[in-house]
Amino acid sequence: MASNMDREMILADFQACTGIENIDEAITLLEQNNWDLVAAINGVIPQENGILQSDFGGETMPGPTFDPASPPAPAPAPSSSAFRPVMPSRQIVERQPRMLDFRVEYRDRNVDVVLEDSCTVGEIKQILENELQIPVPKMLLKGWKTGDVEDSTVLKSLHLPKNNSLYVLTPDLPPPSSSSHAGALQESLNQNFMLIITHREVQREYNLNFSGSSTVQEVKRNVYDLTSIPVRHQLWEGWPASATDDSMCLAESGLSYPCHRLTVGRRTSPVQTREQSEEQSTDVHMVSDSDGDDFEDASEFGVDDGEVFGMASSTMRKSPMMPENAENEGDALLQFTAEFSSRYGDCHPVFFIGSLEAAFQEAFYVKARDRKLLAIYLHHDESVLTNVFCSQMLCAESIVSYLSQNFITWAWDLTKDANRARFLTMCNRHFGSVIAQTIRTQKTDQFPLFLIIMGKRSSNEVLNVIQGNTTVDELMMRLMAAMEIFSAQQQEDIKDEDEREARENVKREQDEAYRLSLEADRAKREAHEREMAEQFRLEQIRKEQEEEREAIRLSLEQALPPEPEEENAEPVSKLRIRTPSGEFLERRFLASNKLQIVFDFVASKGFPWDEFKLLSTFPRRDVTQLDPNKSLLEVNLFPQETLFLQAKE
Repeated sequence: MASNMDREMILADFQACTGIENIDEAITLLEQNNWDLVAAINGVIPQENGILQSDFGGETMPGPTFDPASPPAPAPAPSSSAFRPVMPSRQIVERQPRMLDFRVEYRDRNVDVVLEDSCTVGEIKQILENELQIPVPKMLLKGWKTGDVEDSTVLKSLHLPKNNSLYVLTPDLPPPSSSSHAGALQESLNQNFMLIITHREVQREYNLNFSGSSTVQEVKRNVYDLTSIPVRHQLWEGWPASATDDSMCLAESGLSYPCHRLTVGRRTSPVQTREQSEEQSTDVHMVSDSDGDDFEDASEFGVDDGEVFGMASSTMRKSPMMPENAENEGDALLQFTAEFSSRYGDCHPVFFIGSLEAAFQEAFYVKARDRKLLAIYLHHDESVLTNVFCSQMLCAESIVSYLSQNFITWAWDLTKDANRARFLTMCNRHFGSVIAQTIRTQKTDQFPLFLIIMGKRSSNEVLNVIQGNTTVDELMMRLMAAMEIFSAQQQEDIKDEDEREARENVKREQDEAYRLSLEADRAKREAHEREMAEQFRLEQIRKEQEEEREAIRLSLEQALPPEPEEENAEPVSKLRIRTPSGEFLERRFLASNKLQIVFDFVASKGFPWDEFKLLSTFPRRDVTQLDPNKSLLEVNLFPQETLFLQAKE
């Protein structure tokens, strides 16, 4: 068997020939071949004929075979000639090239390169030039363990592992601008835009929040939910010129951040205008065919025949109060208000523009102090009482003032059958079938109707139904009676709401006090932990300083020369040193000893000379200011002297 030294040499030769860097793997392969170097190399690097090729004469050298039954052959003696045929591959072994893997990173890309170790660094750069489209002169290849290398450097000379990581720098090339643009766009997509949208017809503003990723189409659909204007009928003002496509997101549309104002209205088409004209002409024929007997009861209201016929003739020329089959209630009420003003003047109740549900919200679903009664005016153009009721009572200044202060007034026209059916559906949903049936059974001549609604916790209550055959005083009296009932209920609601708010305020205050208490406790705990940590840190520093000073003291003590005997061939100086505590340190020194030895002696006793100064009495002088390389004899500390220590300021 080979000795340990032989095995180390065989192992080194085997690794040099095969390029195997893992020692455990190399030892395992050698042990499998009984530490036969040639057989182990042939097993790892098989040649064309299975044996090592000699460079000396072209003759082949068969490797020794190993028979398990026979005893192992003795290893050759550790002489240089025994290993010369199998040392480096440049003489004996024709070594196969070793493959190296490189993972090269450039910005957000990774490029994998596989090359033989006989290639150069410049060849790696040429491959990267094709992959990254970066000229070789503009490229800096970094990450080499040996530092920067030249392009002509052979990879084998760098002794690299199989897997390597490098990165490319291009200081002469500007960074791409697309990434910054993409970053800005991504930031805009995450922002929220406040759109202040004005509904032109009703002069109402909506403040809507949209994320930057929302599209223009989504904004228009949301506006449709609020205004009931279909997207195809919306007429917009205020969109940026760049917002040309409804599928464009708001971040790309050029909107002002964080707020942007827009205006929306309804687009009127020629078809709609023609339909309105046809409806007007139909109404004219209907009025002209009506019987003149309908006006017989008009004298009850103090109106003469001429005035009544004047009203009838004016009615024949009027447009309908509300279009039939209106798409939404808000648009229908806009036309109702405009037509009402044109017929009866501008002194009239302020009609709420919006749906009946929105009127409920405005009247009932606010704070108790801000609630009002809801008055629903039901108009009917074919009733003989309508013109008199509107002009003489509903437009009276006292009625208009009282309604505006205490009521939310909402109106609807029941002249058209479709509108009548639509209101009965709403009435059945909000007030129940009894009220809906009451209105359904009303005759035409009993209109107009005035419904007084009061909101309660669980339902809406109809306090009064006022018919058109009434007077101004009676109308005012019935409105005031409804207001008294409402005021009593409102006071109870205000009391309940105040008590509920008081309870919620107490709960909020308790929650806030509890939160502050938790924060205070946490602050105390954190302060205590910081204090303990600081104390621990200071204690550690103090211990380290003491240990360091003790180590210095011991080293100085050990380095001191031995104390000479009193009877010595050389002159001896005896020094007596008084400490700040009153104790005395005594020691003998050779007169030829340097002053530094005295300083070291004092420091070894715990009085370092950078913290204490050594003073003599007669004459009084600071010995620590003297040259420490002078001898005791030269500084007149011979044959004896008394000194004292004093802490420096």
